[in-house]
Amino acid sequence: MMNVGLIGCGAIGSLLYDLLSRHVPAVRVVAVYERDTHREGARRALDAGARVVDNVDDFLDSDLDLVVECAGHEALRNLGPSVLAAGHDLLVASVGALADAALETLLIDSATATGARLRIPSGALGGLDALGAAKFAGLREVRYESHKAPGAWRGTPAEALIVLDDIKTPTAIYEGTARDAARLFPQNANVAAAVALAGVGFDRTRVVLYVDPLATGNTHRIKAEGDFGHIDIAVMGKTLPSNPKTSMLAPCSLVRAIADLNQTQVVA
Repeated sequence: MMNVGLIGCGAIGSLLYDLLSRHVPAVRVVAVYERDTHREGARRALDAGARVVDNVDDFLDSDLDLVVECAGHEALRNLGPSVLAAGHDLLVASVGALADAALETLLIDSATATGARLRIPSGALGGLDALGAAKFAGLREVRYESHKAPGAWRGTPAEALIVLDDIKTPTAIYEGTARDAARLFPQNANVAAAVALAGVGFDRTRVVLYVDPLATGNTHRIKAEGDFGHIDIAVMGKTLPSNPKTSMLAPCSLVRAIADLNQTQVVA
């Protein structure tokens, strides 16, 4: 049995909890750390086997084989280093936070000091395994494109750039590096960050973000060139009903990453 702790039990965390209970019975969520304002909602989402913890030290002192962060960039900044410093492996949903070079270094140093591992899931996009392999065969250029419906951009800096309700055709609202994309659009660019980490890094990965009124889900696409050849991979994923910014595959990729830790046969 693998004991898992969750940081956050919102849209992603609660779905992850449900998926693990249904598909990975060898994994048990034993503790959940949640903010005061969300604690009662977390208790309603969990069964009696998991306890909601309101103290970080109590959470870290739990018998945990793995901690999963699914509470946003701020939670990763505030709690991630402590999790790794306590010797717990950490699986990260808010990958875009690693665009902050100082935070990435702090997390890696904390993990190195205790032998813990910082784990990055594939998220809503496939092909990161091929991208990572291509680095060893010569990877020169990587471009990531995202198409999301106008509703997915509400509450983001996109609202200061365009009138979302007036967009009639796919419109690029950002073109630049993965580092700046993750900084400017923290709720929408976690996949861009994962692509950067798998490939040529935050500053060499080119990103284009589109507001697309024709989109029926979230479309993610990687284009890469190098001595190995050419990669062109696209995934059109349905969104979480409770959060149009997030693809349904995002929590599912966390489930797969957790399940792989407990499997004898793993397709990497």
